[in-house]
Amino acid sequence: MFAAAYPGTPSTEILESLATYEEVDCQWSPNEKVALEVAIGASMCGARSLVAMKHVGLNVASDALMTLSYTGIKGGLVVVSADDPGMHSSQNEQDNRNYAKFAKIPMLEPSDSEETRLFVCRAFQISEKYDTPVLLRLTTRISHSKSVVRPAVRRKLEREMSFDKDIAKYVMVPANARLRHRLVEKRLDRLSAFSERIAINRIESGDRRIGIITSGISYHYCKEVASNASYLKLGMSYPLPVNKIREFSKTVRRLFVVEELDPFLEEQIRALGLKVQGKPIELRCGELNPELVREILTGRRSHRKAPGAEGGGRAPVMCPGCGHRGIFYVLSRLKLQVTGDIGCYTLGALPPLNSLDTCICMGAAIGNAAGMSRVLPPEKRKKVVAVIGDSTFLHAGLPGLMDMAYNQTGVTVIILDNSTTAMTGRQDHPGTGRTLKGKETKKVDYEKLCLALGADSVQTVDPYDLEAVRQAISKAMEEEGLSVIVSRRECVLVSRKRYAPALAVDAEKCTGCMLCMKLGCPAMEVTEEEKVEINALLCNGCGLCSQVCGVEAIY
Repeated sequence: MFAAAYPGTPSTEILESLATYEEVDCQWSPNEKVALEVAIGASMCGARSLVAMKHVGLNVASDALMTLSYTGIKGGLVVVSADDPGMHSSQNEQDNRNYAKFAKIPMLEPSDSEETRLFVCRAFQISEKYDTPVLLRLTTRISHSKSVVRPAVRRKLEREMSFDKDIAKYVMVPANARLRHRLVEKRLDRLSAFSERIAINRIESGDRRIGIITSGISYHYCKEVASNASYLKLGMSYPLPVNKIREFSKTVRRLFVVEELDPFLEEQIRALGLKVQGKPIELRCGELNPELVREILTGRRSHRKAPGAEGGGRAPVMCPGCGHRGIFYVLSRLKLQVTGDIGCYTLGALPPLNSLDTCICMGAAIGNAAGMSRVLPPEKRKKVVAVIGDSTFLHAGLPGLMDMAYNQTGVTVIILDNSTTAMTGRQDHPGTGRTLKGKETKKVDYEKLCLALGADSVQTVDPYDLEAVRQAISKAMEEEGLSVIVSRRECVLVSRKRYAPALAVDAEKCTGCMLCMKLGCPAMEVTEEEKVEINALLCNGCGLCSQVCGVEAIY
């Protein structure tokens, strides 16, 4: 078996778990598109392949997915999309069930850990039987919850790996693609018939006054609220079992559809001419829960606050000693316009640093900065700086940097190299020199890479040295061409060493100016005397605060 992924919450642990099995060949890929393309190649040779990603990652891989639907597979291929209703760690909460309909491929939706195990096995069987990739759609509640699992006896598939040349199947020039499209439509008809008889689409008879059609985690929410109702539980939610839905609707007095995010099931069921009640439009945002399901079934609204409106609590901040703090502190002091990207450094937008102005998608920092530079007047153009993490740069930043070099866009780009994919749990990538399996491998040289892509100058700084950071940024802004600064400091959660003993504040020397607090270190606290003290349990002795204290009160 082969598996590939780019780490992204809530899908990251899938590949980390698979990597513990010696018989599974798996890897981190630079991005989701590459991961899927590598998995396709393995499938073409007969290997069962799995590729995992978070929901926005499928946007990156969709180019390959759409054509993969046409070519089909040889060894079973399962695409795991881990959606994030509620946006616990994402920039949007798109509903990737729409990708199954878009690509015309079957989709399975497990409701718990045991079903996930069973559905993965079933997905490989469906993939090989119907010559199609299969979308396995998870959500954060499925990915990050635990339930009882009954492991089955593992069976090794004895297969000879070989590639069978088949131009008509695998080479999607227009003439071949037109013929393959017809096969896709015929396959969808066969899958629709299969959806009617597959056991994971089941009717659970109960109180006929209420019938509920649901899938995924919503099934358990419904069972908690209305355990005696009648259910049509959809384990294979695309294509829909149309006849089974019609049959079920005739046995109940009122028909409900309970689903998170988009009215994916509801719209298709309404198109059948059936009278069905879905959730109100305001519940299309965020996760469901038993309380909200009760509102849907009873029609009675509670006086709850809208999702995300609760407020309170402390905003997240970067870890004590994080090297990114030094960069963002200097950027805030220089009052620059900073385009940002996806990663833990996105927290630079929050107080007290307040030094990040945009965050769209992986790699967008560089493209956004290029666009601003092209339209701003000369006096404002040099104040634009792009900030991007090392893993994100390798994922999607290279084309943007090439664009800047090619179109001679003079902007400063700062690569925050902390030697890991920190936001998702500190996974390796091509810039760390280690594979998913922990083997030593080649390591990307960012300085040489940027020069090769056309950067006019490249500087390397230690973000702990604030004066060096300030000088490097000032120098880059004065240059006419494309300037790159590599900020290199290993993530404090990766490094096993402690940089220095915890610091403390001399209360007699502290003037209470709070300049050191601007770094946003959670180890720093304000006393009743409106001076600063340091929580020794949180301080890792990085020393950044001591660099901004003009009276040297911190030691």
